[in-house]
Formats: sequence, C-alpha cells, structure tokens
Amino acid sequence: MFNNPIFIREALTSPRQLKHYLIRSGYVAAVFILIFTAGQTILGTQQIQTTTIGEFARLGNLIFQLISFLQLLLVLFFALLFSASNIAQEKDRGTLILLLMTELKDRELVSGKTQSSLLIVYVLLASSIPVCVFLRLLGGVEFSQILWMELLCLITVFATGSWAALVAFWREKTFQTLAISVLGMVVFLGVVEVIVNLLPAGSSLRPWIAGLNPFRSLYEILNPLSLNTGLNPITVSAWPSLISLFVLGVALKAFTVLRLRVWNPSRSVYKATPKAETETETVVVKEKSRVIWSNPVIWREIMTKAYGRKVFLIKLAYFLLAGFTLWSAVTSEAVAEGVLYLGVIPPQGLAFAGIAWLSLVLANTQAVTSITTEKDSKTLELLLVTDITAKEFVLGKLGGIFYNSKELILVPVLILCYLVSQGAFSTEGFLCALIGFLALMIFAIVLGLHMGLTYDNSRSAIGASLGTMFFLFVGIGIFMILLVQARSSFALQLQSFLVFIVVGSAALHSALTHRNPSRALAISAWMLPFLTFYAITSFLLGGTLGVLVTILFAYGLPVLSMYIPAVSEFDVALGKTTYDKG
Repeated sequence: MFNNPIFIREALTSPRQLKHYLIRSGYVAAVFILIFTAGQTILGTQQIQTTTIGEFARLGNLIFQLISFLQLLLVLFFALLFSASNIAQEKDRGTLILLLMTELKDRELVSGKTQSSLLIVYVLLASSIPVCVFLRLLGGVEFSQILWMELLCLITVFATGSWAALVAFWREKTFQTLAISVLGMVVFLGVVEVIVNLLPAGSSLRPWIAGLNPFRSLYEILNPLSLNTGLNPITVSAWPSLISLFVLGVALKAFTVLRLRVWNPSRSVYKATPKAETETETVVVKEKSRVIWSNPVIWREIMTKAYGRKVFLIKLAYFLLAGFTLWSAVTSEAVAEGVLYLGVIPPQGLAFAGIAWLSLVLANTQAVTSITTEKDSKTLELLLVTDITAKEFVLGKLGGIFYNSKELILVPVLILCYLVSQGAFSTEGFLCALIGFLALMIFAIVLGLHMGLTYDNSRSAIGASLGTMFFLFVGIGIFMILLVQARSSFALQLQSFLVFIVVGSAALHSALTHRNPSRALAISAWMLPFLTFYAITSFLLGGTLGVLVTILFAYGLPVLSMYIPAVSEFDVALGKTTYDKG
C-alpha cells in the first residue's frame, strides 16, 4: 500500500490542505466536548473534592463505552461513504477509464483508490488514541480494552471500505452505489445475527461468525465479565473478530480486482460506439420520439432510468429488510416482557425508528446525488443555457425525488398503521409520529438538494449532506442516552449540554451557509439543535403534542430557508439569472 502511487499522492497532498488539520483537531475537540458534557450530566455541580474514586471510575467507564460505540459507528459510516463516493465520482467524470489505460495493475488501482479514500478515517482513529488513554486516568478502563477497541475499528474500516469499493466499481450510478452499500451493510449484520442465533452455543464456528459483527465484538471488549464467568483472571481479546473481518476484507478486495475490467468500462460506453460509427452514413432512419412534459426536469426524473437500470433491486432489498426488522421486533421476547428502551420506547417503536432512519438516509442520498450526477456529467451546464427557470428546475427535481422515494415514505407509514392497530401506539402517538416522520422526510430531501447545489465538488456535497444527517441523529442518540442518566426538565439539563449544542449549531451553520450566506439559514442552524434538545427532553418526560410542534418548527424553518432562495429570481447556487416572462 505504501508504494502505491495513488495512495502516495493522497498522502502527500492531503496534509497541504487546511481542512485536513481542521478535521483532525475538530474530531479530538468534539470527543473532549462529549467527555465534558457527560461529566456535567452525571456528576452535575458536585465538587471534585467530594467525588469518590468509584464515581470517577464509573464515569470513565461510561464515557469510554459511549466513545467506543460512537467511534465504531462513525468509522463504519464514513469508511463506506468516502470509499464509495470517491470511486463513484471517478466513474461519473469519466476519469476511471484514464486510470484503466495506465500501467497500473488492477490490484494497485483497487487498493490505491480504496486506501486513499480511507486515509482521513485512519488519521482520525490515530488521533483518538491519546484521548482514550486520557480516560484511563479516571479509572474503569484498561489499556487492553483501548488497544482492542482501536484494532477492531481499524479492521472494520478495512472491511467496510473493501465492500464499498466493490459496489462502487460494480455499479454505474452514484445513488445505486451508496444505496447498495448502506443496505448491504445493514443486511449483512442482520444475517450474521441470524446465523449466530441458529448455531448451538458450543459450536466452533460460532465465535468466528459472531466476529463478523463488530458491534457484538465491541460489546465483549467493553464488558469482559460477560465472557469470564469463572475464577480465572479476566482477559480481553478480539482475535476472532479481527481475523474474520480481515479475511472478509481481503476476499472482497480480491473479488473486486478479478472483476475490475469486466465491470469497467460500463456497458453504456460500448453501446455508444456503434451509434457513433453509423452517424456518418447518409441513410436517415426516423424514430418515434417520446412525448416530453411541460417540465422536462421532472419528466426525466420519473420517465427515464436516471438512477440506473436496477433500482428495483434496491427497493426489493429495502422491503425485505423492513419486513424482517419488524418481524424480529414483534416476535422478540422483549415485547412479551414489556421491555422499554430508554424507559419510553417499546421494541416495535425502536424497529420503526431504525427503518425510518434508513428511509431518511436513502432519500437524502437520492436528493444529493440527483444534483451531483448532473454536475459530474456536465449536463447541469446545458440546463443553464436553456429557458428553464430556477423554479422549474428545483420543483422538477423535488417532484422526481419524492416520486422515486415513494416506497421509502410508504413503508414506514404502513408500519406505523400496523403498530397502532396492534395497540403498540395510541392514536395521538400515531398521529404525532406520522406527521413528525413526514416533516423529517421533507427536511432530508430538501437538505440533500441544497447541499448538491451549494457544493461544487461531488464528494464534498455528498459528505456534507449525509454527514449532516449522520451527526444530527447521532447527536439525538447522545442526548437521549445521557438524559436517561439524569431525568429532569429542560432548564435543569440545558447547562450541561450547552457547549455540545453550541458546537453542533456552529457546525450546522457552516454546512448550510457554505456558499449562500443567509440570515434565515443562520437563524435556523442555531435554533435547530436547541429545539431538538427541548423536544427530546419533553419526549423522555412523556410529552407528545409539544414535541410535535417543536419538531415541525425546528425542521420546517430550515426547509423554507433552503427552498425559497433556490427558487428565487437570482439563484447563486445555479449561477443563473432568470426573469419573469410576462
């Protein structure tokens, strides 16, 4: 890897950019802010002199568990995102064909593109080691746990990046690449858990199969007493998981190398060649043209295969995954025992939340890639010289995205209807969940469209859009986990989370106003985390209608702030001036 020209170029050029240092230092700062927030929430205003060693150890153990889980989730998401989007951009711009024409070997090309995409993730992992060692001072954490956690994250990055690279070299469209990568990862983890539950407890294959799920291995690292029930010395090890994930990553990479020149160049290149050869002939063959609607943008989104030829396979996988998730939740023992996660969420509600989150991510992916694909293929420049107004373009894109995402909207709604018919939710809870989900879906789609128009670079647009969705929901998860530790009102907990919320607001403001500074966007960005925190606090205390109203205002204002400038008479993002033609 270290003598690979593609990787060497990335390793030499990345440190020259300011954002490389900002990302690295920002990640460490975010972890320390999380440590401060957790300490304020758990210890409160208690004086350090009166805090016992046991309380410090419990705090250190809780913070380490939280950081470990978040870091594993982060490396899974961004390893997949960076590897898939980097290679997909090469294919959209047509530069992958140039790489195939060089003297690079197939393994050098695959390994170079994959590892160069994952370089920033490796850097973040290395930056987190001193922070985790610092937690050792609080107690409750062993050096062996830190070592195995970092190694597990490292191998997980390698395996996840190999899977994303395989899909990116295989599929043509960016949306298909990202959607298949996300769905494939979720389905794989679900299949692993099914196989582990079917295998007998004493099976020799069980630890190796279970090791393919990094979250299961992380749980064993963080809770060593769960496996060491005897009187022997307690040891921490994750060798089965490291070996299983490494073998999986090598197998995926080897398969990608073997199929690289079969998949690339794509079939569309070969289809265009005979057509170009016959253009010089004098015989003119008239073909019946299709009727195009008054808005050609929405016609292209709905009536053509703008997102690839096999989108139905992605939707089929989504249906199967949603059905399996719901069935697993309904038939689980937790339902019979009346278990409530975080004290308020039943297993069926947790299943709905997971499916809804996946729908929001896929809809956001489709929205942002609908713009980035136009930019990479240079078709957006052609639209700018036509008489299509910014309003027609934006509304056409939004209409096409909502139409193509109809299954992503319908499935969670049907699940909600089923759950309320089974008595899992009250009528008021059903209506609040339904309206809230639809509001978040609109926000996710408009956010993706806004990021696609704002950022010139496709990787930056996709990373900013999906990164915003990721950190937004991760922040919600952190809020809920820490608030459960100390159930109290919004006013009592605001002081503990104030730094965390302010930093999140600043990051959201920077992402939304990247090229289009707007007072409305600035107000929306600074208000959204505060209102979200208030909604979560009210929800954990049993609120319903107040939570819904807060969510509608918190996410409705950014939608209007992003939508109105996009359809205004002068659109900075499109770089085009349009006038009313009366």
